[in-house]
Amino acid sequence: MMEEKKSNPIKVFLYISVWVIIWGTLGSLIDYPLYKNKIYLEGSIYQYLTFIITAIISTICAKFFYEKFNL
Repeated sequence: MMEEKKSNPIKVFLYISVWVIIWGTLGSLIDYPLYKNKIYLEGSIYQYLTFIITAIISTICAKFFYEKFNL
């Protein structure tokens, strides 16, 4: 009979925290040139979409890598 591996809550918390930082950084790096070049205005739906899309991508990547890291 195989034992199910228990997740370490601290490692999981840190893993999620790192991905939130990655999402924010990635979103900001994409947002900054779009905003500075007046492709969209601050607070516009396009700025929200930039962060929503990067959040979706970050969530998919975080889930994929979580399974690989065996936290």
